[in-house]
Amino acid sequence: MVKYNHKAIAEALLFTAGDAGLAIEQLTEALNLSDQQVEALMSELQSSYQNDSSRGIEVAVYAQKYQFVTKKALSDYIKLLADSPSPSALTQAGLETLAIIAYKQPVTRVQIEEVRGVKTDGPVHTLLARGLIKEVGRNEGAGRAILYGTTEEFLDYLGLKDLSELPPLPEDVEEDDKEDSDLFFESLKNGLSGNV
Repeated sequence: MVKYNHKAIAEALLFTAGDAGLAIEQLTEALNLSDQQVEALMSELQSSYQNDSSRGIEVAVYAQKYQFVTKKALSDYIKLLADSPSPSALTQAGLETLAIIAYKQPVTRVQIEEVRGVKTDGPVHTLLARGLIKEVGRNEGAGRAILYGTTEEFLDYLGLKDLSELPPLPEDVEEDDKEDSDLFFESLKNGLSGNV
């Protein structure tokens, strides 16, 4: 039987894990190495992929998990594929609802509706089904309304390590001047449809 080195095993594990990625604890257990050894190994793996222009993927860390991602330099090619109409693209209502949850979490459906001014049953259901949001608890008030927050998949879709990397909200957007908010929603939409 061929004996593989740790680097090859780590590649196989990352490929198998796919979008879910692997936390350092999972890698230390699978490779039977210390945290420091795994960190050094993953750093070496990241460098080798990053510096090799013949490869279209690299190793990144999102939500404290290592995973394979496409190289940002190749984003134009990926956008050509992503820009073709897709039935799975989020609607404007879905994007607005997702943005409200991302910035105000934990938040109830009623609080989302207060911001949007319309019912959000459909968009919330869609976002839950796609794994972009989840129930994170119950409100302490009357009725114990469900509180919603974003998921690790949300971070993955936007290519963020954590919520602190979200773009800043536009300030002082007047009702008839929607240019800033349109740009914000467009960047959020691009992040969700062009995960690179």
